[in-house]
Amino acid sequence: MKTVIGIWSAATALALAITPAAAAPPALNTDEIASPAYPGILPLRERAKLQDAWLAKRLETVVPKLMREQGFDAWLIVAREYVEDPVLATMLDAESMHARRRTILLFFDPGGGKPVERLTVSRYGLGGLFAPAWDPKAEPDQWRRVAALLAERKPKRIAINSSAASQFGDGLTLSQYEELAAALPPELRGKLVRSDALATGWLETRIPEELAVYPDIVRLAHAIISEALSDKVIVAGKTSADDVVWWMRERVSALGLTVWFQPSIGILRQGASGMLEGDEVIRPGDMLWTDFGVTYLGLNTDTQHLAYVLKPGEKDAPAGLKRGMAAANRVQDVLTGAFETGRSGNQILAAARAKALAAGVKPSIYSHPIGYHGHGAGSSIGFWDNQQADPRGEHRLRPSTAWSIELNAKAPVPEWGGQEVEFRLEEDAWFDGERVRYLDGRQSRFHLIGGGR
Repeated sequence: MKTVIGIWSAATALALAITPAAAAPPALNTDEIASPAYPGILPLRERAKLQDAWLAKRLETVVPKLMREQGFDAWLIVAREYVEDPVLATMLDAESMHARRRTILLFFDPGGGKPVERLTVSRYGLGGLFAPAWDPKAEPDQWRRVAALLAERKPKRIAINSSAASQFGDGLTLSQYEELAAALPPELRGKLVRSDALATGWLETRIPEELAVYPDIVRLAHAIISEALSDKVIVAGKTSADDVVWWMRERVSALGLTVWFQPSIGILRQGASGMLEGDEVIRPGDMLWTDFGVTYLGLNTDTQHLAYVLKPGEKDAPAGLKRGMAAANRVQDVLTGAFETGRSGNQILAAARAKALAAGVKPSIYSHPIGYHGHGAGSSIGFWDNQQADPRGEHRLRPSTAWSIELNAKAPVPEWGGQEVEFRLEEDAWFDGERVRYLDGRQSRFHLIGGGR
């Protein structure tokens, strides 16, 4: 049966955007739907309207809160064409798309509860979201105009996106910094503060309107994975791992969307060392692993699922494989249970690992924030090659953040002669400040392929 891809109406999309409670994510341990239907996909014009509405809301709410929380009364963001600051790239309206020549954004908080000013010191307007503040005919020097705007407002602390700790807060290039510093009088130059706090806070925070729609974006990824790991795509003995990878790429392209990394399909096989990939043909009795992420409405997904290719006469995966997946689910539980506002990623990692090990599970945890970027701004919770504390895990957990719960558990499989197998799972979730909820449930049962069912 051919999958039908529906189109949301603008009214439906905007209704979702303003009524997040109606689309609240499921409870923590809800299983995802098997073989889910594809959600509707908006046409480009309606996507632009929705994303611009989100952006306006974020600029009005997220930026002032962060600036006041971090003690900055000015924030200067500078980018050149093709050298995008990661933050500026997410603050442009749907029709602006990229920095033009040099685009400069200036936020200024006058205090007293007054609205934060949003100015653009550039040649081009930005969808009415920033007030134009530069006329090149009146002042040809763009940097001199920046200096004048700051001198008029007399900020005490000016945040600039420069940080050795985070790539997301390091968008100001050296040449741009030098030109900015040269244009400012000494009293203003001394108020520049290198910081990634505003950049990270902006990128990691998800507003309710985004969270209302995010489950459908994850559902879309789940639907593609479910179809890819099915008899519709895979014929045991004929289909290779790469055949499935490129089917996924074509499927996403046909939907008018993009992936943010090349999908992976790996084959775990009794008696085989490690994971088989590429031109290796899928056989009955194989366990399949996929890693897949799609980008839609400016938000990303990141999912790892497992499938089993049934042998003739089999109706389900072997019990040992199912126990291995259950072990990975237990690692998910102890990890999400360790989330607590104000805890660092390193503290969450240590607490989750200790609990999993005490339960007799062999865990490896390497989870990360997700949102505007697949590997998003915020605190890392472990790395596949480092299960100890890491400087990248020092950021403190904040509410209203989305997460990719990525990990594995190793377990012996009796049906495979006691072979130790790595069970990798990854699901997208969000943290509301008190608990973690999966955006579209989590996998707890194998996708089943073939077997003459």
